[in-house]
Amino acid sequence: MTANTSIPGYTFDDPALAPSPVTISELDALLDSVLFGPDDQAALRTAGEVLTGQIEDVLDVWYGFVGAHPHLIAYFSTPAGDPIPEYLARVRARFGQWILDTCYRPLDANWLAYQHEIALRHTNIKKNRTDSADSVPAIPLRYLIAFIYPITATMRPFLAAGGHNDSEVDAMHQAWFKAVTLQIALWSQPYADTAW
Repeated sequence: MTANTSIPGYTFDDPALAPSPVTISELDALLDSVLFGPDDQAALRTAGEVLTGQIEDVLDVWYGFVGAHPHLIAYFSTPAGDPIPEYLARVRARFGQWILDTCYRPLDANWLAYQHEIALRHTNIKKNRTDSADSVPAIPLRYLIAFIYPITATMRPFLAAGGHNDSEVDAMHQAWFKAVTLQIALWSQPYADTAW
């Protein structure tokens, strides 16, 4: 997979990224916890092939959902409540690449490090810094968790558009669901006190 290195703020392969506090063995335990195995990895690669030509359409659905809910668009707006178009556009480009990364990237130490970077960008530790945005300081964890459903449910029609049979679409959809749940679990790490 070739990443689009021209995306502003996309730093997957940046050697300066801090390593994740989650170890590979802890990742393996999380993979077991969401029942993610080699068949799921293969189904995600197939999903990537199906989704590649549909990324903008997927993003239109997701951005339409966020834009239709004032409590969600607020996290891409100024503290006074005005949406920031440049911020939305920059995040959108990374969100599109995230779809491809979810489908194609190996789940290794580099992947873990970038998951941690994404996690931090939702918290008051790094939110707004990547894009120099004048927005609210953090996104509450509850919305990351709640977003698992729309990000998963809305994906099925796009996966079904690739001409695969129902069982193959089911496999891709389940693999996507597991991968999203896994990433949100990782993104929750900076929200937890070290005692937890």
